[in-house]
Amino acid sequence: MATNLAIDDQLLVQAQNIGGIKTKKETVNLALKEFVQRRQQEEIIALFGEIDYSDDYDYKKMRDRN
Repeated sequence: MATNLAIDDQLLVQAQNIGGIKTKKETVNLALKEFVQRRQQEEIIALFGEIDYSDDYDYKKMRDRN
């Protein structure tokens, strides 16, 4: 999908240099991918401490390889 965006050129060049990326398109796509991944990680981290296990849940039993 072709889109016209007004992007801070200095920021884009800095991102290209840091990432060692040759094109602006690659830089923007990588930045968007990393943004999405980070937000998804934050959602997962927010779940820590939110899961209630049954009182009879035995995590050690699941390790049994016999």
